[in-house]
Amino acid sequence: MSTPPLQPFLWGTATASYQIEGAVSEDGRTPSIWDTFSHTPHKVERSETGDIACDHYHRHREDIELMRGLGVQAYRFSIAWPRILPEGKGKGNARGFDFYNRLVDDLLAAGITPFVTLFHWDLPQTLQNQGGFTNRDIAGWFTDYAVKTIQSLGDRVTNWIMLNEPSVFAFLGHATGVHAPGITDLQAFFATTHHLNLAQGAALQALRSINASWKLGTTLNIHRGVSADGSETSAIMAEKHNDLWNGCFLGPLLSGAYPARVLHGLEPYIHEGDLKLIHQPIDFLGINHYFRAYIQSKPSALIGYEQVPPPSGLPRTSFEWEINPGEFRDVLLEISQRYECPPIYVTENGAYFDDVLSVDGKVHDPNRIAFLDGYIKAMQEARGRGVDIRGYFVWSLLDNFEWASGYRPTFGLVKVDFKTQRRIPKDSYFWYRDHIRQHAE
Repeated sequence: MSTPPLQPFLWGTATASYQIEGAVSEDGRTPSIWDTFSHTPHKVERSETGDIACDHYHRHREDIELMRGLGVQAYRFSIAWPRILPEGKGKGNARGFDFYNRLVDDLLAAGITPFVTLFHWDLPQTLQNQGGFTNRDIAGWFTDYAVKTIQSLGDRVTNWIMLNEPSVFAFLGHATGVHAPGITDLQAFFATTHHLNLAQGAALQALRSINASWKLGTTLNIHRGVSADGSETSAIMAEKHNDLWNGCFLGPLLSGAYPARVLHGLEPYIHEGDLKLIHQPIDFLGINHYFRAYIQSKPSALIGYEQVPPPSGLPRTSFEWEINPGEFRDVLLEISQRYECPPIYVTENGAYFDDVLSVDGKVHDPNRIAFLDGYIKAMQEARGRGVDIRGYFVWSLLDNFEWASGYRPTFGLVKVDFKTQRRIPKDSYFWYRDHIRQHAE
């Protein structure tokens, strides 16, 4: 019996369409829910928007050159749904497809493998006007979008990610309301959770029937909740958080069932055959990880709890997120051991630290370097203990529009001067470049 060949490990970096592209009204693109949300007063810090962002739409070749200099083998980016389907469904927009065709061709010419995310939160506003993900019809709308997109690019792109962080989209967009579309309604949250899974399952099934050679996966933001104050009520809420945030997406996808403890909220939206449709095989699982969540019971909150900063004394990023590489290792181990898990790609991991342009014209970011070094070592430890991890993507290539926080959080390996669009590689850029050279497999 021959052993299967070892898969090459891919080092990469990641971005998302609304966070970097800009050009929000060019070449036929229509508004997304994030255009609407960011232009609504008091929704985004300093009233900032993604109207220009990193101007990647006009500067993508410059950004690919940065990737070439970095030496990454793969790049994860997302498609702007309203750029290629301005009405959200129906007729495609040739000029929108042209941009992504150019981007893919230029990446391949640079020797960089594209990993393409279909939905990274920028839902066409026209579909939100019809209920968005609270409307069960979204399963058909998303499948139509997925098929049109992959048929256009799938002759050159093999790796496809259906959804980015559905838990974040459902929770922050429909329960707490701090992300687009800004809804705070428990039933909208449960409906959206189920319909995200349903849309993904329907799209996976349709795409498999067209071309079995495409590598299809999805990306989940996995963080485990722990009691913030040591109380029994907060510990119970932490388990509820784990069910709602992690289990509601891992469970139906990988084992065909929702967590029993939260099933009652989802049951009104589950039709016969739904769980079978959702439980589709995937070729890989993308995992995004940033922090462990400290959960405190709060009966007045919509979900019954709130997330609070980590206890004093613990190391943290400028976002008040705990720095804990061992937790990252343990998350990877738990998922691999708990589920029949396909190969894993770490599709996002990184940190926001306040960056300053030094008098020497450079950005010295030793905290980010230490963070990446620690988390990569933790990932490698999980690999050494049997977790099938095929790649690691740093978030992010560029400083960008970080959703409701605007441009304040700087996650990039490359600083962006948003007044001039000048790109300035940080020390972490050169550290990651050297790391890739030393650890290429």
